[in-house]
Amino acid sequence: MLTDPISDLLVRLKNGAQRRHETVAVPASKLKRAILEVLQREGYIDAVEEEARDGHPSLNVRLRYVAEGQPMITGLERVSKPGRRVYVGSKDIAKVRNGIGMSILSTSKGIMTDQESRQNKLGGEVLCSVW
Repeated sequence: MLTDPISDLLVRLKNGAQRRHETVAVPASKLKRAILEVLQREGYIDAVEEEARDGHPSLNVRLRYVAEGQPMITGLERVSKPGRRVYVGSKDIAKVRNGIGMSILSTSKGIMTDQESRQNKLGGEVLCSVW
């Protein structure tokens, strides 16, 4: 049993990228699927496919690499943790690495990037930062 499934997702993506794996398998959930769709839309990963492994739903994430095999995802950080939740208003959303990276937030309108959250004037829980 996992205490923090989002941290597990981030660690699997980070480790897979460091080891230059083409795909990474992750146990499926709606929240993980939404986070991966944001990462795909922003160009950090190539694709997300759903399949069943041993009777359990699983997500296959195809990682994206740039020239010379460098992973597109160079860093991931879990911001809001089970022991310490981090909530921000739309005006208090910090930029990640001076705008090079992005934060993923859980808002009342769904999972979105920090930029989308500022545009829609929505605050929420800061799930993670990606750069």
